[in-house]
Amino acid sequence: MLLATIVGGLIVVLLVFFVFMGILGIIATSSRQPVQVKPNTVLHLKLNQAITDRSSKNPLEGFSFSDFKPAPALGLNDILASIKRAKEDPNIKGILLDLTVIPAGTSTVDEIREALTDFKTSGKFIISYADSYLQKSYYLASAADKVYLNPAGNLLFVGLRAEVMFYKNMLEKIGVEPQIIRHGKFKSAVEPYMLDKMSKENREQLSVFLNSVWQHMLEKISEARHVTVDELNAMADGLKLRTAEDALRLKMVDSLLYRDQLLVLLDSLSGKKPAGKPELLSISSYMKAPSAKPPRFIREKIAVVYASGEVISGEGQEGSVGSDRISEAIRKARKDSLVKAIVFRINSPGGSALASEVIWREVKLAAETKPVVVSMGDVAASGGYYIACPAGTIVANPTTITGSIGVFGLLLNAKPLLEKKIGITTDVARTNNYSDFGSFYRPLSQAEKEAIQTEIEFIYSTFVSHVAEGRKMKFEAVDSIGQGRIWSGISASRLGLVDELGGLEKAVQLAAQKANLSEYRVVNLPELEDPLTQLMKMLSENTSAKVLEKTLGDSWPFFRDLHQILSEQGVLARMPFSLSVY
Repeated sequence: MLLATIVGGLIVVLLVFFVFMGILGIIATSSRQPVQVKPNTVLHLKLNQAITDRSSKNPLEGFSFSDFKPAPALGLNDILASIKRAKEDPNIKGILLDLTVIPAGTSTVDEIREALTDFKTSGKFIISYADSYLQKSYYLASAADKVYLNPAGNLLFVGLRAEVMFYKNMLEKIGVEPQIIRHGKFKSAVEPYMLDKMSKENREQLSVFLNSVWQHMLEKISEARHVTVDELNAMADGLKLRTAEDALRLKMVDSLLYRDQLLVLLDSLSGKKPAGKPELLSISSYMKAPSAKPPRFIREKIAVVYASGEVISGEGQEGSVGSDRISEAIRKARKDSLVKAIVFRINSPGGSALASEVIWREVKLAAETKPVVVSMGDVAASGGYYIACPAGTIVANPTTITGSIGVFGLLLNAKPLLEKKIGITTDVARTNNYSDFGSFYRPLSQAEKEAIQTEIEFIYSTFVSHVAEGRKMKFEAVDSIGQGRIWSGISASRLGLVDELGGLEKAVQLAAQKANLSEYRVVNLPELEDPLTQLMKMLSENTSAKVLEKTLGDSWPFFRDLHQILSEQGVLARMPFSLSVY
């Protein structure tokens, strides 16, 4: 019986394994199946999935095993390429924006909006529809020829906010003392641990940033909808958009339609019959469609190096800026004689100061060899700006969060918690006076605080010197706009921290101009691992994180950011906070 049980168990395990591998094979195969674009097709942009800087090759990325439906994260690179391709595709008659919530930063939305504006020059239509619009989705929708809303829906339009969570009182209650050393009066990453509300400086920088982004959005909406900026602000200040009828009356939407009416309208616009069944094609499907013109081989290349996530030491992986991995990619592009220019795409709040220095060195060496253009995404601040400053040209979106030229260190003393709250005491045997430097179980001495402050001052001085050298500015000028303060892309351009306003496409075009290239092909670095390798890593490494993310829900970003800061080693060059604009 024992032998039969063991054999039976092994057979079940093997069957489950082969069934699972079969399912994976079906998913992987279906993800590579070519798609035929039919005449009178409408490109369907339903941007309700996370948008990363570039798409993953993992066929199970975002796959739901509960209903066996794929929900892959869209890559901004593929979205922009698809819109550009659809502009010239005779089978694509127009674009439907199907919007409500867009889980992406404002700068990402800005880049998609600019691509849609360019698409309209083809004479093809763009219409937008939503059951309800949030501010970010309406900002994108305003680029459409016509904006439609469900008669029972609404349009949220109240202005922007930034909320910061503070942990000071909680830490005091549990008996944990934060020990903070920083340079920069605006370096507010540590404020949640030492204050219970925003400092005057932090409130000032946030207000300036939010007003800059809001003004940019209002001007774009005003231009598209022919409603003045003053009228738009009056709507927000007076809570005037309470119903769908209000949105129609105030010219924020063109008509109120149910979805079945929308489908009939799409048939009319695309010329497809019978009515009510338009030929809709998603971005993810359109990417699988073969090109009408076979690509011609071109030798000269522009390398786009993607750096997205926290700056950390070591190899890292997709979703983090590992100093070894990113440095190797830049070095590979620098030494490749066929790569005539480099576009360094940065979407990072910063992180380890040492890791930032390692990447900075490689960017500097590359910029001395060939044109290097930085493209800033939603955020390129602190360590994210540190690695950008050696580039010959820096391009930022108007709403990019950048700057934050400052440094801080954070250590926690848990002695009050352990001794007074729990009753645990600790003792230590040392070979030297400071062998337990940085211990979790005691406060820092004055000498230790001075030692950390010296290191922070050195790193800050190095940071400012790098920026001054790269931007051809005086040290004092950089210091005056540094101090850890964040800026929008618009403000950074005015201050000399940024050269041009625009997105990834503009950065690539500038790189081509600087390299005198009329024809080129774009290669993406670091190279993504093959789907099987990515899948095995996902199954082995990210299980706990995925479970936590699903369990914590909306609270997951707070846990993730706190965990990232507390797990970092050494001095940090990181953005003051994780800022989401709503």
